[in-house]
Amino acid sequence: MNPFFFSGSTEAKLDSKNRFVLPQAMRFGLVENGVLEFSLALGLGGCLSIYRQSDMEKIVAKFQAKQHVAKYQKFFTLFFSSLHKMSCDKVGRVVLPPMLKKMADVKGEIVIAGVLNKIEIWSKQRYEEQMNELMGPKGSNAELPKMSEEAFALLEEEDESPIHIFE
Repeated sequence: MNPFFFSGSTEAKLDSKNRFVLPQAMRFGLVENGVLEFSLALGLGGCLSIYRQSDMEKIVAKFQAKQHVAKYQKFFTLFFSSLHKMSCDKVGRVVLPPMLKKMADVKGEIVIAGVLNKIEIWSKQRYEEQMNELMGPKGSNAELPKMSEEAFALLEEEDESPIHIFE
């Protein structure tokens, strides 16, 4: 098991060419076999997700096994038609494709968040809305304690086998 995971968050702005700088620590986490390549795809909840190439290969293999199941066809079309294999320039800039920019409702400011095996790219406005909804008005964060309890309960499960997102 690889102990590496993405974490932390930062705000960035798109330049006039729809580029943003991916933080250096996150770039290093994307390097595999000496190559900095990754896939940018639609994520959950209105964000975009950056996956390491090895993780994308696993995702593709799982999805290929289900490619003829009718209930997944629309999702597969949307996901793979908007998937981009990418890299950074020498300064660490990533070009945000216009279609993905539109799909994620990015206007200019973004939040780059490390989330376990992926990096999420959020429009700053949508990210702040999500966090405010999660935290709730001062003192009322009713959803957060329940979510935290359920997430930390995963650590106590007796089954030591790895958790697979796409099974």
